[in-house]
This record gives sequence, structure tokens and C-alpha cells, in this order.
Amino acid sequence: MKDIAARLMAWHDVGLAYAVATVVAVSGSAPRSPGAAMSVASDGQVVGSVSGGCVEGAVYALCQEVLDTGVAVRQSFGYSDDDAFAVGLTCGGEIEVFVSPAPDPAVLRSFDGAVATVQLLDSVGTVLAVRPDRHLGSTGFADIDRIAIDEARAMLDTGSTGIRSVRCRPGVEMFVASYAEPPRLLVFGAIDHAGALARLGTFLGYRVTVCDARPVFATRARFPDADEVIAEWPHSYLARTDVDARTVVCVLTHDAKFDVPLLEVALRLPVAFVGAMGSRRTHRDRQARLREVGMTETELSRLRSPVGLDLGASTPEETAVAIAAEFVAARRGGSGMSLTLGDGPIHHATVPDRRQA
Repeated sequence: MKDIAARLMAWHDVGLAYAVATVVAVSGSAPRSPGAAMSVASDGQVVGSVSGGCVEGAVYALCQEVLDTGVAVRQSFGYSDDDAFAVGLTCGGEIEVFVSPAPDPAVLRSFDGAVATVQLLDSVGTVLAVRPDRHLGSTGFADIDRIAIDEARAMLDTGSTGIRSVRCRPGVEMFVASYAEPPRLLVFGAIDHAGALARLGTFLGYRVTVCDARPVFATRARFPDADEVIAEWPHSYLARTDVDARTVVCVLTHDAKFDVPLLEVALRLPVAFVGAMGSRRTHRDRQARLREVGMTETELSRLRSPVGLDLGASTPEETAVAIAAEFVAARRGGSGMSLTLGDGPIHHATVPDRRQA
């Protein structure tokens, strides 16, 4: 919807009614991704696309139906083996489209930064806009709002989009579209553990970078799951690359000549998590060296070392799970404790909602 928001606002400003069709799910070889949108105004104007032309005519008719009835519609379109010229996707894929009346214009004004939209896939199709620190709109049900907002913030944090169940209302679903880049996982040290952590980081929705100063080890062939592999001194790369408050830094080299200058940079950056692998003896030695180069106790307190939760991990894959479990717990406010040992809530709100606009 973000791509067509300006045009929709223009329609709203002149009092033109319209319906919006959004791709909420795809399978196979579909031409557009979830979140792609097309809108039809009451005077016949069209903006956007849901399939690049394959089913636009049928979706146009659905939009007109919704304009007439005011009732949202959910429809799937796929390839027809009997008639390749019938309504469907000749590419062989399938898309699911949700068509709803015009959203609150306040939602359309929200696309100027990181934001997720949440749409209930029911007969109304209410849309909320959710930011990290506030939200716009309401479904009219406080319990649904809480779940939708928390889920949207978690998905915005990972830059993910898709259909989710509304846990408090069996059978009710919502579509969440995130408009933010995925968070970064920076893995330093081109070792076997780095390969396992890169695979897991990709699975968790991170944009993964593996960096090592040794070109013979930092190769695409060794780390096919990483988004990028960098052969450069780690501290130099970290100092010049973009990070934010969601970035995770994992140092796996446990070699002082790499670790100390790298951690000297990392612990002074506004990142979410800095962890370093190594024995407790390595950790004590590393701390002493960092103090020698002027790191303060406050800066050192940010270091998670030895990194990882106590899972009894042995293999690189198990160690990767232990490391990922710790930075997920830190990110979501989890304790890392077994759920069987507690009686508190299982799901944690990503960020307290301090203000509703």
C-alpha cells in the first residue's frame, strides 16, 4: 500500500470513494509479493497492481463489488489447467487477494518511516498502522488490538510480512505488512560456528554478514547462507558499516588481535547486542586487554561473554542455537528460563505503547 498511498490520499482529499486490493499470500511462481496493492476508485480510476496483469480484470470487478456493498472480500487466483486463458496466473503460481473499503486516511499518512500495517481479514478489513513507539487506529476490540500491535511490532522488527492468526479469536486472521529493512546480524570470524549461525540468522529474518580478515576463509563458497561475506579487518569493517538499535554483533574469533580492536568499536556503537565467544579464561583476558585500551566498566557491561545460553551445546549448530537464543531473549525481553519453571506470560510485548495518536 505504501507505493500507492500518495494517490489514495489525493482521492480522499477530493472525496472520491475507493477500494483497495492487497496480495496477502502467494505460492509457486507468483508475479507480485505479499503487500502488493491495487486500488480502484468509484469513477473507474486504477492505481497499482496485484499480479502484473494476469488477474487485474477480476480484481477490478471485486473492487467494484466492495465499493457497492462496503463488505470486504477474500479471493484466491491460480492457474487453470483446463483453460489457460481463464482468470488465473499463467505463470503457474497462486495469489490470495483481500479487497476492502478505503482505510482511515491517518494510516496513509503514516508511511514516512518504519511502520507496519495490520489488516483484519474479516468482512470489515480494519487497518491499523503500527510504529515502534505508537499506533494509529483500532479494531474496536482491546484484546485484538493488543495482540495485533505486539505481533506487528515483532514483525516490523524483523522486516517480515505475512498472515498471522489472532490468538484470542480462533479462526480470525490478520495480514501484517512491514515497511522496514530487516535487522542485521554481523558475524565476525569465518569458522564453522559462523556458518551455523549464518544459517540460523537467515532463518530468523536477519540480513547476515560474515566478516574475517583472512580472505582464504572468508569466501562465498564457505558461507552460502550469508547475504554478504567480507574479507577485511573486522574493526575497520564495523567502523564503516551501517548499524542501528536492532543490530546484533557476534564475535567468534576468540583471538585478541582481532577481538580487542573489534570490541573497542562494537561496545561504543548503538547496537542491540554484542556477544563474544570463548572460554571464561579467554573472557577474563579479553576484559583485561579492553580495560588497557581505555574501555570503561559501563562499556564492558554491554558485552555478553561467553556468549550464548547454557544449553549444554557441543556442535556448531547447537552453539548457534544457544547464541541465537540469547540475542532473541535480549531482543524480546525474555528471561532465558524454561517456561515450565515460571507462571508469567509467554508472549512479551516488543515495546510498551507509550502513546496512541
